[in-house]
Amino acid sequence: MRRIRASANGVANEIGMSREAVNNWRHGYSMPSRKHRDRVLDCARYLRLTEDETNAFLVAARFEPEYAGTSELGKSPFVDHLFDQLARLAPYSIKLLLSQAGWGQPPCRDSLLAMAGRLYGEDQVIHIQPPFSVHAARDEYFRLIGEQCGLNVDSDFAFEAGLEGRLQNAERLFCLVSRFEQGDAELREQLAGILRSLSEMYAGKLHLLLCGGPALADLKFRSGDLSLLNIAEVSYWPEPGTAEVNLLAREMGQETVSEDVAASLIPLCGGHPGLIQEALALQARDIPVPDIEHRLADSERLWQAFAPLASDPTLRQSLFDALSSDRLGPARPYLVEPLRRTLFWQNLIAARDFDDGRFLVWRCEAIRRAGLAVCEQWSDDL
Repeated sequence: MRRIRASANGVANEIGMSREAVNNWRHGYSMPSRKHRDRVLDCARYLRLTEDETNAFLVAARFEPEYAGTSELGKSPFVDHLFDQLARLAPYSIKLLLSQAGWGQPPCRDSLLAMAGRLYGEDQVIHIQPPFSVHAARDEYFRLIGEQCGLNVDSDFAFEAGLEGRLQNAERLFCLVSRFEQGDAELREQLAGILRSLSEMYAGKLHLLLCGGPALADLKFRSGDLSLLNIAEVSYWPEPGTAEVNLLAREMGQETVSEDVAASLIPLCGGHPGLIQEALALQARDIPVPDIEHRLADSERLWQAFAPLASDPTLRQSLFDALSSDRLGPARPYLVEPLRRTLFWQNLIAARDFDDGRFLVWRCEAIRRAGLAVCEQWSDDL
C-alpha cells in the first residue's frame, strides 16, 4: 500500500469490501473468508503486485497460489510459435492471448518480454499495464502508461504523439499489454483507439500482444465495442504436454521425470497446471498414482474454486447437475451461460473433441469428485 500510496478506504472501494474489513486484513485481526479469494486477487491487482508477490499475498491469506511457476514455462515451444504467428499477421499484427486460471495473465510474462528483446531489440520492447483503479484521472492514466513506454507525457495526445515518434524511428516495435481490461472503461477505450489507429498507420511495424482471461474475453466477444479487439486474432495458452510437465518440475527444483510418468500425470490432473505441480510433489514422495488421484480430490485449490459456487443457493443445484454429467454442452468461442463460463475460466472444465463434435467436459475425475464433495458439505451444513 505504501508503494502506490493507497489508503485502506481506496483499497476497500476498489475491491468492494468495507474499510474495516481491509484494515482487519492489513493488521492481521481477521482473515478473508474462503469465498473472498476473488476480492484478494482484486486487491493484489490494485496494489500492482507481481505474479510472485500475488502468490505470496494469497498464501499469506491462506489461499492457494494463483500462478504456476512461469520462468521455465517461457521455454515452451508455444512461445516461439506465438512470436512467429504475430510476425506473420497482416495487415494488423494484433493478437489476444487468453489463459485460464493457474497459468497467469499473461503466463511467462518476463520470459515473453525477454524473448521479445532478443527478437526485436531491447529498446524496441514496451510493456503496458493500465492502472487498476477506476478513479484514475485521464492525465495521470496516460502519464503512467507513457512512463511504462519510456515517454515523459502528461496527456493522451502527448502519449499518442510520443508512441508514434517511437514507431517512426523503429523498424518494429513490440508491445505487451497485460491487464488491459482493468481500470476505467472510458480511458481504456481511449487507449484502445490510440493503439488501433497507430496499428493501422504503421501496419506491420507495431506488434501488439494483449494478454488476459475472462474479462478480456468478455470485451472481445461480449461487448464488441473496441475495434482494436475486434480485429485481433485469438490464441489460448495451450494444454500442457510432457515437455511442459518437465518444465513445471524444474520450476519446483525437481529432476526431470520420465516421459511415461509425465504422460500419466496429464490425464490424472486434466492438464491443470496447479494440480500438475501438486501431483509432481506427491510423485516425488513415491506416492502411487491411484493415491495421487485421491489426494488431488482433496486439494485445497479445488475446494477454494468450488466453495463460492456451492455456497450460492441460486447456483448449487445447477452445479450439482453439471457435476453429475459427462458433458456440459457444446464448446463455443464464447460461453454465454454464467456457470459454464465461470467453470471454464476457473480451469475446471475444458473443450475436448469427440466423434460427434467438440464439447465441454470436466478436466479430470479428481476435479469432479472435489466439486461433488463441496456441494455435499454445503448441503449438509444447511
